[in-house]
Amino acid sequence: MKSCGLVLEGGGMRGIYTAGVLDCFLDNEIYLKYVIGVSAGGNMAASYLSRQRGRNKKVSIDFLDDKRYLSLNNYIKNREMFGMDFLFDEIPKVLAPFDEQTFQQYDGEYVVGCTDCETGQPIYFNLPYLKNDLLTILRASSSLPFMAPVVEYNGKKLLDGGIVDPIPLRKAQQDGMVNNIVVLTRPEGYTKKTSKLSKLFKVKGYKKVDEAIQKRAGHYNETLNFIVQQETSGHALVIRPSKDLKVDRMEKDKKKLEALYDLGYQDALKRIEKIQSFIKKQK
Repeated sequence: MKSCGLVLEGGGMRGIYTAGVLDCFLDNEIYLKYVIGVSAGGNMAASYLSRQRGRNKKVSIDFLDDKRYLSLNNYIKNREMFGMDFLFDEIPKVLAPFDEQTFQQYDGEYVVGCTDCETGQPIYFNLPYLKNDLLTILRASSSLPFMAPVVEYNGKKLLDGGIVDPIPLRKAQQDGMVNNIVVLTRPEGYTKKTSKLSKLFKVKGYKKVDEAIQKRAGHYNETLNFIVQQETSGHALVIRPSKDLKVDRMEKDKKKLEALYDLGYQDALKRIEKIQSFIKKQK
């Protein structure tokens, strides 16, 4: 039997909650052999798998004052709110180096979800792709419509994985993970509403993406219902913010982000024995 899976939601800057959870996992030597994430979730997974405790927090907070990280200036110059070259080139290679050597030694399964612009369907990249082109795939999975350009990779045109599979629990199950730890970045009771802006803006040339965006809220809420069912049946252990700290997808308030990181760490720590037991019973 395969070991327990780990499923990570995206959410932009709210992903720092996941950073806190994963640092708690590292401190308690919790290493999962199957990890899947989209957008911010996929990014947080990378530093977890390279065992760089604190790196996700550093990347999420320490460079916020640099306009290249997140600013209107980026959008005016490059039509992207987050500076994608800064995030996926300068930071991991120079300012907060990613431990490529340790990552390459990971012998489990790591999956990152993107959206295929031409089909409007999810497309997943596993470890053989990620060990060769990690930063490009993470960049694609994090490229929000209207906020970043389409990324071309492996003959595909890609955008943020959260558009079509925001919490990829079903994919984990398809890959053989009957039981999973699911880390969400919204508190219990949250439901997504269709953005009014999504009806005004179109992703030029990609009708299937526009259709997916219109269905996104309904799909997200249905996925949350499915997660609750899996939790009730004992097939999922869900870690979600125990408080609603009102952190935005493009949050720049460092104190709020610090608080959300701390909440993630403490939420995981309070349930650490249950988490360890849940993992142990899968082996």
